[in-house]
Formats: sequence, structure tokens, C-alpha cells
Amino acid sequence: MKPAALLLFLLHVGSPDIFFEGAAGPYRLFVTIRPPVVIPGVAEIEIRSASPDLDVLRLTPMPLTGLGARFPPTSDRARRSPEDSQYYTGSLWLMTSGSWQVRIQAEGKAGRGDLAIPIPALPLRTEKMQRTLGALLAALGLILSAGVVSIIGAAVRESQIEPGQAPSPEATRGARRAMSITAVLVAAILYLGKLWWDSEAGFFERFLYRPLELTAILARPSRLDLRFREISPQRFPRRLDQLLPDHGHLLHLFVVRLPGLDRIWHLHPDQTEPGVFTQSLPDLPAGRYQLFADIVFPNGLPETATTEIDLPGVGGTPLTGDDSSSDLRAPLTWERDNTPLQAKRATLFRFRLDPPEGWELYMGMPGHAVFLKRDRTVFAHVHPTGSVPMASLALAGADPHAAHAAGLPAVLTFPYGFPQPGDYRIFVQIKRHGRIETAAFDAQVSE
Repeated sequence: MKPAALLLFLLHVGSPDIFFEGAAGPYRLFVTIRPPVVIPGVAEIEIRSASPDLDVLRLTPMPLTGLGARFPPTSDRARRSPEDSQYYTGSLWLMTSGSWQVRIQAEGKAGRGDLAIPIPALPLRTEKMQRTLGALLAALGLILSAGVVSIIGAAVRESQIEPGQAPSPEATRGARRAMSITAVLVAAILYLGKLWWDSEAGFFERFLYRPLELTAILARPSRLDLRFREISPQRFPRRLDQLLPDHGHLLHLFVVRLPGLDRIWHLHPDQTEPGVFTQSLPDLPAGRYQLFADIVFPNGLPETATTEIDLPGVGGTPLTGDDSSSDLRAPLTWERDNTPLQAKRATLFRFRLDPPEGWELYMGMPGHAVFLKRDRTVFAHVHPTGSVPMASLALAGADPHAAHAAGLPAVLTFPYGFPQPGDYRIFVQIKRHGRIETAAFDAQVSE
């Protein structure tokens, strides 16, 4: 069996935006945060309030951990939409890389409340200059360079003669020499400037986020070994020996059968040493599978790993604990209207359990959802609170399970927005009568 190489993608695969639904005191908010891909950069924020009693929303960017988390800067006021009084927008500069949080202060007729949402802020790429702007600056640079050469030539040729007199041949020759020397100096300055620019660009490249590498090997007939490895020096240290447990597990592994995406397994490998995990596989038919692996680092940054791997028929061990498969069909109904699903639009997905008897919390949550594009370029593991890992929320001072302590809701909801158009598969997992059950739905998303 050849090892399969896995690459880690920040947060989710192809789904960088943050979706969160929670309470800021007495106000229920549905928040969408679109992190910047370059740092420094601007995070765009959209907030919908469920209450018309909200008057003011203030936004504050802060590091998730460290001293910066205790000394917030001056907050910015979110802008209320003139067409929709319950819809707000805002933007925040994130000046340094790392794990950040957006603090939301809500004030209104019902009082005041606060909400903190963790977000990753890592430079993923360098932005290229627009071609039209580059062409314009190049033309202006050439004009400026030619002007400098022309001014020097005119100064040498005509500065020592009386008005109305023609320059002497000696002055003309001297002007030509001065213009030649100036042209060489200008060219040298431009060349040295390019070297400096390339040096700065190369230096910034070292600050870009680089993925970890992970290999998956079927070490025994029913044991899968996973190994993470740093393949390039990073300015962002990722401590594989201090991963944060999310729902009580250091690693959440989703195994999806290809090509039909007709079956899914949600497993939780054990860590044997830093960066090394092992999983006893359940019964798996022979075929090709896609693996998605979620981990959270000590500073709250989450990452997701993905790869494809060919497996022979595996006669494994029965599933135990929180491990689950899609063998048990959950009696869920997707409550949706006739509105077409659109990319980049935040949506609250609603699923009703029928009958509702026997519904239990699954790893502290009413349910878990996976949004997977058919071509597997998009993968997101979403909770009823949104796409933020519970471990990251805990670092922000929130109790991610407090909202479900009083009981289960009548309808299971997931806040999410499709990042791209295309065909998707949605898996929803719940726990009922002590057993983990899965429902699958298909979705078509337009531009």
C-alpha cells in the first residue's frame, strides 16, 4: 500500500469564510466574517440581528490569546443598512498574522451583550498589481526618467549662456555627456530598485502560510496510520504536541467513499506521539476514499487535511464511542422554501427530526453537519453554532455547549454559506436512542 500525502488547508477546504450564530446578551446574531487573504488586510463582516430592538453594534479586533487579548483597541461602529434595519456591515483591519477574534458589543432596548468569534488571520498569498495600474506606473516612470535626463542635459547646455544666444558646440557635447551619464545612473537606480523590490517580495514569501504534510498508510489490514510533518520553515509555529481537544478529540477524521459520496464515516484517531495518529478501521468495502482531518492548534488556529487513498476490503472492528458511519439513516427532513441556493450567501439550514423522540446530544451538540462539494474542492465541518471549532470558542472565553444545556431545540439549524456554485452533498449526523444516525441531502448552488 503506497502512502497517501495529505495537505492541510486553513480552517476548511475551499471554505474560508466564518459563519456563526449566537447570543450577544439578549440579542440573537447571525454573523458572517470574510477573513483577508493578505496581512495586513481587511476582514469584512456581515451581521443579521433576529431582534428589531437592537440599536448599536460595535466591532473590535483582538488577538485570541496573549496580552493583546486583555487590552482591546477602540471599537468601530457597524453600519446599519438603510433598506434593512436588522442588517449590519463592518470592516476591521487585521495588522498582524495569527489567531484573532472579533468582539461584538450589542446595545439596545433590552440592554447590552457581548459576543466573541475567533477567526484565523494568516497571509495565504501575495496580491499582484493590476495590469492597467502597472502599465500606467511604468509609463509614468519612463516619462519621469526621460524628464530627469532631459533636465540635466538642458542645465549643462544652457545654464552658462546669455538669453537668446545659441549654445556652443562644447556646451552641446558636454550636455550629451551629462545626459549619457545621467541615463546610466537612472538605469542603475531603477535596477537597484528592482533588486530591492524582489528582495522584499522574497522576504514576505517567508511569512506566507505553508501547509503541513501528512501521510496516510494502511499499516495493518484494519489500522490506518496518519503522520503530520512540517515541510518548510514557518513563522507560525504549530505545536503538534499540544493540540487542543475539540469535542473531546484531538483529531476528527471523515472518510468518504468515492466517486458517489454515498457513504461517510466520522472517526476519531488516537495520538500515539506528537503528530502521529492511529485509527482502527471499521468494516470498509474495497474502493477509493477521500479523507478529511480536522485539528486545532494551541493558539486556536484550526486546519483541515485531505487526501485520497485506495483501500482493500477491510474487515475491521465495530464502531464504538463517538465513531459513526452512515449505515443508520436519520429521520430528518430539510425544511427549505423554493428560494434557489446561491454562492456567497449566508443561510440558516433547518432540519426537523420526525419523530423527535430519543434525540440526544452528540459530542455536546444537537448535531454535526458536513457540507461537501461533489468535486471535493469544498469541505466544511459545521455545528449548530457555525463553522468555528468549539476549542477556539473556548479560548475566546465562551462556553460552546451552554446554549444546549437547557435542552434540545425543536429544529436542528446550521449557519453556513456555500463559497462556490456547483453540486453539493450535505451530511447531517445526530444521536438518537444512543445510536449515531446520518442523513444525506443533495444541493445545487447557483452563482
